[in-house]
Amino acid sequence: MTWNSFGRIFRCTTWGESHGVAIGCVVDGVPSQLSLCEADIQQFLDQRKPAQNKYTTQRKESDKVSILSGVFDGVTTGTPIALMIHNEDQRSKDYGEIAQSFRPGHADYTYHAKYGVRDYRGGGRSSARETAMRVAAGAIARKVLAPYGIIIRACMVQMGEHKIDVARFDWNACSHNPFWCPDSVMAQQWEDYLDGIRKDGSSVGAIIEVHAEHVPVGWGAPIYAKLDADLAAAFMSINAVKAVEIGDGFASAALRGEQNADEMFYTEGKVGFRSNHAGGILGGISTGQTITARFAVKPTSSILTHVESITSAGEAMQLRTKGRHDPCVGIRAVPVAEAMMACVLADHALLARSYGHPIIPTL
Repeated sequence: MTWNSFGRIFRCTTWGESHGVAIGCVVDGVPSQLSLCEADIQQFLDQRKPAQNKYTTQRKESDKVSILSGVFDGVTTGTPIALMIHNEDQRSKDYGEIAQSFRPGHADYTYHAKYGVRDYRGGGRSSARETAMRVAAGAIARKVLAPYGIIIRACMVQMGEHKIDVARFDWNACSHNPFWCPDSVMAQQWEDYLDGIRKDGSSVGAIIEVHAEHVPVGWGAPIYAKLDADLAAAFMSINAVKAVEIGDGFASAALRGEQNADEMFYTEGKVGFRSNHAGGILGGISTGQTITARFAVKPTSSILTHVESITSAGEAMQLRTKGRHDPCVGIRAVPVAEAMMACVLADHALLARSYGHPIIPTL
């Protein structure tokens, strides 16, 4: 299997399976002399780990990370940083009945067709368990970004057909409900809604929004290293993500040109914009505005409801997936969204440094 790495300079390679002994990653390209310890990484892993409430999978994993290399006396050495998390609560017997069958909506069939073999225990490599290592890498990326004062935050703005009221948007509300919801009123409605979905043995999708504030102007490159293209690829690589939009995204198709234009002005030696329909990126290059993106997460494929499928021999069957699963996988995708934003921005920060950025012309 190839393509287990992402990034150009800040480069992360993940390894491991859902029910294997451990999962891990190697992060290369990290500058030396950055302060780093396991606690710096653990605080973000704790936001993503399962079984924190009844709305996520009840698989109990401490997700305790170990730094194996690349750090000496509390600082990075400039060499590859290896991280590892031991799996602790595998229940592989839950998947015995699907060893010879394919779960609709899952990667079972495509893995089997491509490789001729698949790890059916929790999806193996295709499991969202792998995203724990992205979150770990994201914690290191935030260290690279720290000198810029960049703030990265994500939230859930829609669950199923239920959207937040943007008039009630409050980042502070995200830490006071289990959904990372910035609308405290809608968060209460989601509790009853998702409880019903969970009791039905079903699942539901979500939309996640992620912001990056104080990103310098000039990150990214035209054509094949566009900042928004790299962000879109990073978010699409997250399990169950089926759509990504930057700024107004699909909504911009309904606007006229004069509505969509982010009008500019110049005052006190600075360029300003009267709106941010572009999501902080023009021509693949950051504008200095807040970078905004959203992505849609499909309903969890592993459900207790019976669905039609086939066996690996082509026989028709009715399938229901046993085990412990998220009724809305979008909940735990929120910290993963922040991590992928951080990794892409760290990569572009190092790319910008490599060719002498910033050189901003005088107006």
